[in-house]
Amino acid sequence: MNKVNHTLYQFFIDNGFTEATAKYTNLVVLLLVILLFVLLIDFGLRKLLVAVISKIARSSKTHFDDLLVTNKVPRNLAHIIPLVLAFKVTPYVFTDFEPYAIYWDKGLKVCGVILILVITRSVLKTLEDFFKTIPNLKDKPIDSYIQVFMIFAWIIGLMSVFAIVTGIEFLRFVTGLGAASAIILLIFKDTILGFVASIQVSINDMVRIGDWVTFDKFGADGDVIEINLATVKVQNFDKTITTIPTYALISDSFRNWRGMMESDGRRIKRSIKIKQDSVRFMNDADLEGLKKIQLISAYIETRKNDIERFNASNNVDKSVPINGRNLTNIGLFRKYIESYLMNHPAINKNMTLMVRQLEPTGQGWPIELYTFSADKRWENYEHIMSDIFDHIVAAVSYFDLELFEFPNKNFVNFQE
Repeated sequence: MNKVNHTLYQFFIDNGFTEATAKYTNLVVLLLVILLFVLLIDFGLRKLLVAVISKIARSSKTHFDDLLVTNKVPRNLAHIIPLVLAFKVTPYVFTDFEPYAIYWDKGLKVCGVILILVITRSVLKTLEDFFKTIPNLKDKPIDSYIQVFMIFAWIIGLMSVFAIVTGIEFLRFVTGLGAASAIILLIFKDTILGFVASIQVSINDMVRIGDWVTFDKFGADGDVIEINLATVKVQNFDKTITTIPTYALISDSFRNWRGMMESDGRRIKRSIKIKQDSVRFMNDADLEGLKKIQLISAYIETRKNDIERFNASNNVDKSVPINGRNLTNIGLFRKYIESYLMNHPAINKNMTLMVRQLEPTGQGWPIELYTFSADKRWENYEHIMSDIFDHIVAAVSYFDLELFEFPNKNFVNFQE
């Protein structure tokens, strides 16, 4: 190479160039030749390496090598040899311009750092895609872990570039950054918070990809589709995407429906409100009429006999209904709802099932259903719950009860 350098220089001198002009022309020509040579080698190696790896990937049974090709790992590796060649020929090109050789050398080193970062990113992206194909890792925040490694790689890379440009040794440069640690912490505050949150979310198994979560603060209600270092993406049921800061998972309250999805049923907890002045004791005529309701006919007969025996043994005066023990329409209505749920094919009988009275309010007397549907799918669950309450609301009048409703503000009482 040194011989070629002198040959070109002598050629320019023989053709009437001044010594200074010959040196600069010689430098420019050598740089162009080397650049062309390096590009040709880079192009050839890239085509060769990609073709070889692609052929191996097609013939192999593993999926990992296919991901290497997809994420351009062979293509990026092919740049190493041309860059090394550029380093090797630098001393010969800048024989007459040694001060400029320092800048050229620094530029090549910076290119080397950038190439290492690009290769690292390709390899990490390949590992990310590969880990996502493993069944046991599909619900893990792989993106977060890969981003952590990539952030560390970029930090080291940027520090290396600064050390190269400034001419300071890498270790001395890193040590000098200690004084600027507060600024660094401020700049990477969200990243650090996200990193800590990702670790806690993973260790405590708070959220997995595919979980249904409700996050009222951010208006999120849907399935988690991505967990990375900075954000968690939730696809709402209307197909919109809500982005939540990862650290919000440990600093704010949210609801994860995974427990319900993994259980044997989905909870139904809803109430209807009865007008309190429609509640009354039942007489014999009322009970005879309600015996026609098959779900509670046996219960009415049994309870009626028990109450009559109690009242007779205690000489209760039944001329006044409040005396002794009695059946009420709201009590029979609760028993009917319970029997109805016990016989409903879509209700899981192995889980909690109860019908309870809540504290009376100014808006009626709540009767709450607390049970679980056997089908946990949202659409089917809504159908089941609607069918149950359609039936219950329609059954209220059979017990001489009334549902509470606010009076219509447009109602005019013409009797006043």
